[in-house]
Amino acid sequence: MTSPARSSVASLRAQAYASFQQQIVAANIRPGQFISQRELMQLIGMPLGAVRELIPRLEAEGLLRTVPQRGLQIAHVDLKLINNAFQLRLLLEREAAVRFAASVSDADLRAIEEAHLAIVRRARSGVIDDTLLSDATMVDWGLHDLMIDASHNELISDVYRINSLRVRLIKLEGTTLSAEVLLPAMEEHLWFIDALKQRDTVAVAQRLTHHIESAHRRVLGLPRPDMPWSSEKLV
Repeated sequence: MTSPARSSVASLRAQAYASFQQQIVAANIRPGQFISQRELMQLIGMPLGAVRELIPRLEAEGLLRTVPQRGLQIAHVDLKLINNAFQLRLLLEREAAVRFAASVSDADLRAIEEAHLAIVRRARSGVIDDTLLSDATMVDWGLHDLMIDASHNELISDVYRINSLRVRLIKLEGTTLSAEVLLPAMEEHLWFIDALKQRDTVAVAQRLTHHIESAHRRVLGLPRPDMPWSSEKLV
């Protein structure tokens, strides 16, 4: 039986980790940034003991390292990290997407599609501001997270969550969802959702691969792959 004290410590660890994740999502923690334990404590709003418990986990996950006489350094984004993170993302999400196509309900797919269409309509009818970009990012990542969690495999979900933090750090290096990429990203999702609606697992795998490779190429500063669909037909 777990004692109340141990349960409390575990809860603090979980809260500290969740807060660290949120700081990455909010772009308050940057790739390669140096930060002291006390600065990290203030940033995530947790006691120093919880931060010290958190550091070994972040080091083991490759999200942070201790540099003697300099403090803690957030993972630095380089070519190796970019390529490895996107390769892992593709392997995890392609399998999850195929399984998702067989299990997701028609009603859930309609709701997912409508959320994307609402973003596209807003983008096409007005100014693409920070609020819209934030909403679009939630819709974008929400679909990927949902597919992974639908596998009901905690090991896969844990690996995916860690890797998604790496991908978010990579995106903070200058490739966050912006006005220029919002519509193409949403349209790629709608193209992918259309394959989900058809329950076409071959197309699901192909279209997800195209979408992730498109994001990978954008991070590397390479041209996006040719769009193999007419975006006008998607809205």
